[in-house]
Amino acid sequence: MVFRNLTISYEIIKTLKKPSLGLQIRSISSLKVVWKKDTRLDEAIEQDKRYKLCARVVKEVLNEPGQVISLRYLEKRRERLRLTSKAKSFIEMNPSLFEIYYDRIKPKSDLVQFIRPTPRLRAFLDEEQRIYAENEPLIVSKLCKLLMMAKDKVISADKLVHVKRDFGFPNDFLMKLVQKYPNYFRLTGLPEEGKSFLELVSWNPDFAKSKIEQRAEDEALKTGVRVRPNFNVKLPSGFFLRKEMREWTRDWLEQDYISPYEDVSHLDQASKEMEKRTVAVVHELLSLSLLKRVPVPTLGKFCDEFRFSNAFSSVFTRHSGIFYLSLKGGIKTAVLREAYKDDELVDRDPLLAIKDKFLSLLEEGWQERKDRLKQQREQVQKDRELMLAAESNEPKERLCD
Repeated sequence: MVFRNLTISYEIIKTLKKPSLGLQIRSISSLKVVWKKDTRLDEAIEQDKRYKLCARVVKEVLNEPGQVISLRYLEKRRERLRLTSKAKSFIEMNPSLFEIYYDRIKPKSDLVQFIRPTPRLRAFLDEEQRIYAENEPLIVSKLCKLLMMAKDKVISADKLVHVKRDFGFPNDFLMKLVQKYPNYFRLTGLPEEGKSFLELVSWNPDFAKSKIEQRAEDEALKTGVRVRPNFNVKLPSGFFLRKEMREWTRDWLEQDYISPYEDVSHLDQASKEMEKRTVAVVHELLSLSLLKRVPVPTLGKFCDEFRFSNAFSSVFTRHSGIFYLSLKGGIKTAVLREAYKDDELVDRDPLLAIKDKFLSLLEEGWQERKDRLKQQREQVQKDRELMLAAESNEPKERLCD
């Protein structure tokens, strides 16, 4: 059977040269790669800034009793919510999200302004639940995969709740999925003390296949040639590796791929095989995420579960043809290069339909506000013209005969 590695890009292959037989490849710890800014991938992160702000405020209001809050209380939380304008201005700039009404905080207190979700936002929330239900098998497989990659097949429930947005899990995913799928999940520990853990009950071999392995299988079916699983490496425009790094990269890619679902308890943490496995796990985690990017501090919370070393974040610069380390917004974010074409996400998760509908809701409100302001300006201009016309038609008072 013929083996081909069709996933290594031409950009890398054409720059790699065979070292002489007597040359020893230097250890990875001694090889340095200069970080280079990728403007297009930074733009992809920047584009989500307004969407994330709106989602944050919606979450804040929905967590309130009755899903209402006074504007005064919301204003006090402005700094925590990272609002760049006053709370009332934010509500007015996003008319599709909330409506303002008057109510009393206490029975005999004065009327004050409150906000509540608009009917359109409530309709979106219903649609969100429908999309979650429709994609429940995908959510179950993602959660199983996270546990299957973890040491001892168990992860802190608190940590999973912390990353639910990154992977597209619904708010109630823990309680709902544990009850519905006891063949896969079990909660252990002391939830009331914040010491609960999610445990994998049974191993599903269908889930134990990484994105890279699945891609190789799909390619083999398409071409009729058995394809060796490997990383898709593509250096960004204007980025060059020094000779020793090119040689190390070539040799590293030629090593056997280690699945993130393999048992690696026997591997030494400092071995080259563990380096390969760490990259495979990070690649799989980013592939499972909604936007194919995750803040590095978030990944760092799982060092113990996924057997990452304390210096695991260095893989993002060492393997800059696989990952991009963005510094946008003062936060280090690991981005999977192959999932993007310029600043556009091309490897789209089905659960992104929720984000798409939320963005449509926001844009609908923004357009309405824009049209309303335009009408107001036109009305002011019309009133001014009428006033000037009336003044010009008034008879002028004669000062003398």
